Amino acid sequence: MFPLAYAWFSFMLSYMFYFDMEFYELTSKHVAFNRAGGVIFLAYLNIMLCAFTFNSIMAGDTLWISHYDDDARRETREFDSFLELGEEVDKEGSAISVDAILPDELLERILANLPIASIFRAGCVCKRWYEIVTSERFLWNLSHLLPQKPWYFMFTNSDEPTGHAYDPILRKWYGIELPFIETSNWFIASSYGLVCFMDNDSRSELCICNPVTKSCRKLEEPSGLKFSDYSALAMSVNRKSHSYTVAVVKSKQIPENFFQWDISIHIYNSEKEIWMTTLTEVLMGWRGGDESVICNGVLYFLVYSTGGGAPDSRHALIAYNISNRSSQGTLRRSFITVPCSLTCGRLMNMKEKLVMVGGIGKHERPDIIKGIGIWVLNDRKWEEIVRMPHKYFQGFGEFDDVFASSGTEDLIYIQSYGSPSLLTFDMNLKQWKWSQKCPVTKRFPLQLFTGFCFEPRLEIAP
Repeated sequence: MFPLAYAWFSFMLSYMFYFDMEFYELTSKHVAFNRAGGVIFLAYLNIMLCAFTFNSIMAGDTLWISHYDDDARRETREFDSFLELGEEVDKEGSAISVDAILPDELLERILANLPIASIFRAGCVCKRWYEIVTSERFLWNLSHLLPQKPWYFMFTNSDEPTGHAYDPILRKWYGIELPFIETSNWFIASSYGLVCFMDNDSRSELCICNPVTKSCRKLEEPSGLKFSDYSALAMSVNRKSHSYTVAVVKSKQIPENFFQWDISIHIYNSEKEIWMTTLTEVLMGWRGGDESVICNGVLYFLVYSTGGGAPDSRHALIAYNISNRSSQGTLRRSFITVPCSLTCGRLMNMKEKLVMVGGIGKHERPDIIKGIGIWVLNDRKWEEIVRMPHKYFQGFGEFDDVFASSGTEDLIYIQSYGSPSLLTFDMNLKQWKWSQKCPVTKRFPLQLFTGFCFEPRLEIAP
């Protein structure tokens, strides 16, 4: 009986696949949903149904286990006009009863494998689906699935707390508002669905948020050096416990001595809810910057020469072990040379491996960019992964010597500060690809664009 019903259900959904999906936006208040979108969503659900094998079902697969009571429900924001939308969709699609075909457990497994944006739309289909995607059990099981492809949040140099997030799975842009961001001048770090913001003016005001669910938490100010000339921000989230670590590397010039810089490392532990200043040291001839990342318990940050060195040693990398608070004696001894002369470097955690995207400087003018390379660090040695093909490098038009780049899992984003064009590189497929055109256009010559990537997750909160 079930195979026959499933075949009929698949045929009907495939027939409806010819409807067009209209553009929709995720906002802080609602998710726009329409009948055409609902129909195409059901067609997309059919594809997900086909992806499941009957072998796992017949074999009694128990990976999807309830660890919460069915009555437990998580507080989430309401969808505007939900009842009206649900009733309207029900009237139009009364010929197909998903409730009569799929048991709760199978429906949960299917919905959990949808892209995040489609899960939002699923909550608008009917009351039953809304209750499923907002339940504690669904969110708990969602956290045990494979990581989502990271989204890229792009914004411009304005005081408006708005921007657009790019979904690489559906290749769509969504308008997103971050109400807790008062200016565009922030240091930003992200890890597993959470994003940390640090105010660039005070360099002590920090907040942690989930950009998708809008949940937010303000952290107390770190102790120690309050003002600094340079600051670098990094964070790491434990995927199992959802606890997180925030690291701030501060660099301040010793008065009347340009070659001596005071470097301090401040670590925040969310379980203990305290800051600790774990290291303070004076570096000679090197200063900190604004680039850092945490990989597998090690804090990496770039330092910059203050003069006197060779042109190919303008940058260096420092590794600091957070767990045992060690940098192999002193920071100077833990220096790792960069693979070539760089105009800039962008550090990122790719499956707990340190990856750097760097601007390659010209031989005769090391401060002028001639290309972009991607390297991975293995045992303190750099291995070149790829160099950006010239046609993509030219595709940005006028490319600055510095640029925005971030990534996680297997996907890297690269963006010129002077353009909303966005390029992606897939580490697995070794494939370059332009994103869909961003809905934001450049309005004046000096308008700047930047952004950061984050993994969209529904189940994690700061």
